[in-house]
Amino acid sequence: MSKLVIVGTVAFDAIETPFGKTDKILGGAATYIGLSASNFNVDSAAVSVVGGDFPQEYLELLKNRNVDIEGVEIVKDGKTFFWSGKYHNDMNSRDTLVTELNVLEHFNPIVPENYKDADVVMLGNLHPAVQQGVLNQMTKKPKLAILDTMNFWMDIALDDLLSVIKNVDVITINDEEARQLSGEYSLVVAARKIHEMGPKYVVIKKGEHGALLFHNGNVFYAPALPLEEVFDPTGAGDTFAGGFAGYLAKTGDFSFENMKTAVIYGSTLASFCVEKFGTERMQNLTDKEIYKRLDQFKSLTQFDIELT
Repeated sequence: MSKLVIVGTVAFDAIETPFGKTDKILGGAATYIGLSASNFNVDSAAVSVVGGDFPQEYLELLKNRNVDIEGVEIVKDGKTFFWSGKYHNDMNSRDTLVTELNVLEHFNPIVPENYKDADVVMLGNLHPAVQQGVLNQMTKKPKLAILDTMNFWMDIALDDLLSVIKNVDVITINDEEARQLSGEYSLVVAARKIHEMGPKYVVIKKGEHGALLFHNGNVFYAPALPLEEVFDPTGAGDTFAGGFAGYLAKTGDFSFENMKTAVIYGSTLASFCVEKFGTERMQNLTDKEIYKRLDQFKSLTQFDIELT
């Protein structure tokens, strides 16, 4: 079984959308990635940090989904990373109300010994120096290193970000971030510029408008599934990344053709994530539900046309 190392936050979120609001609930990039990737029966491990205030039941949830939690450090006298945000009516834009780094401020990731030879490493959204620190601990070069990042790191740690980008195979960012990182408005040109920074593959996420995959002049587009209700977009990008990484770890095929399928799986899982607040929908997802939605994707995107 392929090994997958997942690096990112395990956190508390408090979310407000036009459909309601929550108190502190389970969140964090590594959480969403882990829950999503767990649908592929891969041997995965989360590398993160939490405080003594983090409920054991949340850690057990990950463990019960076959996500190894040995690499989740517990700082007994510390507080867990906390983020609070409020979404606008369009559900695409949001305001960050509170960010408390807490134990994340001095996080030094430690990859468990039996995962230092993992084939796939998924570097969730964290300080790029932390992401590089994880790559440095691997005893062999991963067959596939995937990096997710955001504009915040472009603003405050661009040199570190550019340094770690050189060492990954895939980068996943949204359209706004791709434009900022490349200095180009056209996403095709932006992807080419980012490709020149190091990654062989560039995935640009466009929220409700799907995702684009770029590789050596080839482009693949996957739409987002039209949904009747979107309750909470939090974690959708991480869920996409988890589905993408999980499928690739399961198949061990890192070709452009197989990455197309990985993008579809990522989009499919993200479509479930947004249906309820936080991780609620991802906690009890079944294979039957996933395959049914994959079939909907197939119907949405395939057609026969006679070219004359």
